[in-house]
Amino acid sequence: MRKQKGFSLIELLIVVAIILIIAAIAIPNLLRSKMSANDSAAAASIRTINTSEVTFSTNFPTLGYANTLALLGPSTKCDGTGACLIDNVLSAGKKSGYAYFMTSTSTTTPIGDYTVSAGPITWNSTGSANFCSNADAVIRSTKTLGTATASIAAAETGTNCNDATKYLPIQ
Repeated sequence: MRKQKGFSLIELLIVVAIILIIAAIAIPNLLRSKMSANDSAAAASIRTINTSEVTFSTNFPTLGYANTLALLGPSTKCDGTGACLIDNVLSAGKKSGYAYFMTSTSTTTPIGDYTVSAGPITWNSTGSANFCSNADAVIRSTKTLGTATASIAAAETGTNCNDATKYLPIQ
């Protein structure tokens, strides 16, 4: 009799079952780690915007703070119409699974305040916390409260950002 070479159907099914079990364990952990990375990137982007706002107000004292992300972003001249302080992706308002918003209560120049906020594009998929900061440069998050259940869809006001029942400073 001739010996057969190769694997039996049972052996192949066992290998496929083991691969599926490993994938079932690994994929949720991968998604959670990606969401955590997006949360960290959003906090870092808010910090970058805060630093850019201070730089903008120093370089353009007649304008004060920028009241839109586009003013902080790139332009051909890097003047008051675009300061080249943040990248074009962030100045467009979406980066790393988060949407970014900026608002100001000042209506005349120089602009005296700003509030920047960020929320996940898809809640509990691209991120799990809303972030905000204003001219005091303290980054606040809903994650520390553990009560947020939905992403913000528009710019937060400075009053909401400073409300300790909605946002707490991150450590």
